Amino acid sequence: SKLDIIYRSILLSKYFIKGWGNPEHLIRLIKFRKVVAGHPGDCYKLIPDIYPVTITNEFLTGNAKIIDGHFLSPFDLYMPDLLPLESKNAHFQMILPRKWHSNQFKPVCLHMAGTGDHYFWRRRELLAKPLLHEGGVASIILENPFYGLRKPRRQVRSILHHVSDIFVMGGCLMMEAIVLFHWCRRQGYGPLCVTGISMGGHMASLAASSWPYPVVLVPCLSWSTASGVFTKGVMSRSLDWGLLRHQYQTIDAYRTRVAPLIQRLPQERLTNIENVGTVAANISQPAGQPEAQLAKPVDLSVVVSDKRLKVENVFVRRLLENNSLPSYFNRILGITNNIENKNSEISNEEVIYFMKILMDEFTHLNNFPPPVDTSLVVNVCALCDAYVPRNDVTDLTHIWPGMSVRYLNGGHISAFVLHQKAFRDAIIEGFGMYQRKYGK
Repeated sequence: SKLDIIYRSILLSKYFIKGWGNPEHLIRLIKFRKVVAGHPGDCYKLIPDIYPVTITNEFLTGNAKIIDGHFLSPFDLYMPDLLPLESKNAHFQMILPRKWHSNQFKPVCLHMAGTGDHYFWRRRELLAKPLLHEGGVASIILENPFYGLRKPRRQVRSILHHVSDIFVMGGCLMMEAIVLFHWCRRQGYGPLCVTGISMGGHMASLAASSWPYPVVLVPCLSWSTASGVFTKGVMSRSLDWGLLRHQYQTIDAYRTRVAPLIQRLPQERLTNIENVGTVAANISQPAGQPEAQLAKPVDLSVVVSDKRLKVENVFVRRLLENNSLPSYFNRILGITNNIENKNSEISNEEVIYFMKILMDEFTHLNNFPPPVDTSLVVNVCALCDAYVPRNDVTDLTHIWPGMSVRYLNGGHISAFVLHQKAFRDAIIEGFGMYQRKYGK
């Protein structure tokens, strides 16, 4: 979508402006990911059925009742010191009818925030209130960590400081969804749904994977992994690749301690270099070093001899020795031909590949249990989405057989602006499928 590309090009904000994050934090997060997502129900077991939730405000407006509340994020209990002080309390707002149509069917949809969706007003006005009017569906709007009421004081807008922050965000939202689902069941609400748009759609998928009961899941404008978003999609242009490359080269722990912990995904680790090389031209030299040093193309016929390529070394060698690589790859990379020098700098494609496997580790849905009933999953995609590429990544329907996919004409931005009703329709129809299958 040209609109996606133009829209992203006029935004000046960079993401991960302070780099990868503390290597020790990444190591803890990787180990914790394997604890909460190793088997179905692992994350669920970490949170008691009765978890303290504080209601701070209730009021009536029109045909709706509004409830504001908060609770301590369970993530902070298991991973202390990773959450900023401002993000420790999870804030939510619930919009429900003054009177339910049925005492046995009280559908509630949990809405995860997309990138830049601070506070409650946007999801409340575009999704929650129309859902209540159109389908009698109540909504819970959960504030993301690092956003709105939970935004760290030193953070500007939605600009996360570290790559690790987005993994902390995902871990928080998985566990916070369980707290809210438990709370809903204690209040007599159900069935339950979780949804979100863009990043929110992926967070919704992670949340559904952690709940050991049937739940309607409607991820919108998201797919099977976020690795393509940050290495191939237009969002990749908003990363500070120069800083990421500099840290990856100068801090050995990323290569020697973090990377060895990352599991391989069998299908995607052996695809061709196009999967990791499309943003290398955006990697800039760290401050103080001339850009001219990055102007020469790499010689792909050179065999890798850099002993620092400890992780995926065989894979990287195979890529660079592959005679069938696209002829334009040298032009795309535009980096110094220094691989044969054992004192050479880390190559751009290695940095991009590290980003890819790191993102896959934390976001690839094959690394998480599937929802209990995948027939209740309705994924809504944009046909020409330049933010969330679907090529060269695992097809979500292969991970979750039985789910359905709906396609909207246009790109990521136009789908968000023009097709809010399609998102709401999918949610309402998902509850209909639940009711037909499981009754009241």
